[in-house]
Amino acid sequence: MNYLKFTQYAYLLAAILVAIESYNQYQAGDMNKAIIMGIFTLVGVFMFFFRRNFAKKFEERNKKP
Repeated sequence: MNYLKFTQYAYLLAAILVAIESYNQYQAGDMNKAIIMGIFTLVGVFMFFFRRNFAKKFEERNKKP
């Protein structure tokens, strides 16, 4: 199994979990933690798409003789 396909979904899963915790912190009234976790959520989503794009490029490069 190609590890690049696994890691992209790991970033997405982490972003979802951090988004849930960010929402919980927002509801608890701790805005500083909610904002920081919101930023980490955005980074996780960015990394998902970055890894996805990188994996496609890597796969296309390996297909060429």
